[in-house]
Formats: sequence, structure tokens, C-alpha cells
Amino acid sequence: MRTISTAILGLAVSIGLAGSVEAQSARSDIEAALVTFTKAFNAKDAAAVAAHYTEDAAILPPDSRRVDGRDKIQQFWQGAIDGGFPILKAPGKDNNPVDQAGKYIVIWKKGTDGAWQLYRDIWNADPATQQ
Repeated sequence: MRTISTAILGLAVSIGLAGSVEAQSARSDIEAALVTFTKAFNAKDAAAVAAHYTEDAAILPPDSRRVDGRDKIQQFWQGAIDGGFPILKAPGKDNNPVDQAGKYIVIWKKGTDGAWQLYRDIWNADPATQQ
């Protein structure tokens, strides 16, 4: 009985460590994707930005309609780029970009190729910080 208990405990520890390694790998992969997303945006490359999204992704920008699908998401980000809005900035009262504080939720989905991509992207500004 002791041997079985030890084997089960060893298996549980192995599974727990594997889960931890997988979670750390996913976190690293997603953090790297965020870096390339930001670089693509700052390079004004809406196609590269959109490539970070799944084909069936949706974004829910503040004060706008939901945007579904990678092609429409690319158009959305192209509009943001053409409007001159850097990431984490939004137009203030005088239409100049200002820093924004707010809430942000993303859901990442692992594709069949093993790459993590954005599946849902939702953000809005805190009312107290809107200018």
C-alpha cells in the first residue's frame, strides 16, 4: 500500500509541475506576443497587429460596436493607426492624445499551430480619468 501511495503522490507532483511549466510557458509566449503586437502597432502595421488575433476573434472597443473577424479587426486598427492614436492613449477634450487609465480584459486562445492568439479583446476607460 505504501508503494501505491508513493507512486500516486509522485504522479500528482509530476502533473502539478507539468501544469506549472505549461502555465509559465503560456505566460512567456503571451508576453512575447504582446511585445510583437505593440511593435507592430507602433510600426503602423495593422496587418501584423491583426495577425495576433484568431480568425474568429472579436474586439469590443469603448463607445463603439463590436468588431468581429480578423479582417474587420485589421480595418479597426488601421483606423486607430491612421488617427494617430498610440497605444494607451486616447483623444482628450481638445482632441490631443492623453494617457488613459481603465479596464482591460483579453482572452487568449491557443491555435492548432501552437501559437497563442487574441480571441476576445475588451477595454474601456475609467470614468474618473476621462478628459
